[in-house]
Amino acid sequence: MRYFLLIFIVVCVATVGVLGFRGSTSRKPPFEIFPDMDRQAKLRPQTYDSFLPNHESSQLPVAGTIARETPLVVKGKKVFPFEDSPVNTGRITGTTNFVETNPLPITEKLLARGQDRFQISCLPCHGALADGKGITTKYGMAVIRNLHDPSVIKLADGDIFNTITFGKGLMGAYGSNVSVEDRWAIIAYVRALERSQLATIDDVPKQMQSLLKK
Repeated sequence: MRYFLLIFIVVCVATVGVLGFRGSTSRKPPFEIFPDMDRQAKLRPQTYDSFLPNHESSQLPVAGTIARETPLVVKGKKVFPFEDSPVNTGRITGTTNFVETNPLPITEKLLARGQDRFQISCLPCHGALADGKGITTKYGMAVIRNLHDPSVIKLADGDIFNTITFGKGLMGAYGSNVSVEDRWAIIAYVRALERSQLATIDDVPKQMQSLLKK
């Protein structure tokens, strides 16, 4: 045991002598166990390279390549995924305030897409009517948000977008599963469900009210 402690102390002193204390400064370059992890062989962009046929390190995409960052077209303007735009963040540009209404035009096509995506990602928990009575309630998930609740109806569309993206409470994040456009489509469909469940006779056009009363 005595020899073990002696050897341990010698090893510690040698380690500190070679590597130094954590956080200490030195004029000598650091000791690197795996130097290739820090300095890997690579090509600098826009530089000459003798390996490639045209000697250019930056190459054009292969023919037929499909860009991953396809922009959304909103009001005739292209919006890319990296932009600080209400479409991507659900917030007013440059602020932390949520946008009140859906930035995408509400069309029949958008609502149909929203219904399709809602049935895949949201229906199991929130139910077909978004009333919180999905199939998961039969398997122990007793607390599911009713999307017709007045507190939800009062939320800004951007707030709902943020919840879908990052999750809230027991609800996980769906930002990696549902595209930006589909998130807004789901929100549009949820708003349509709210109108269908909470509408009054006054919301029906006057020329059609007589048909409902029959």
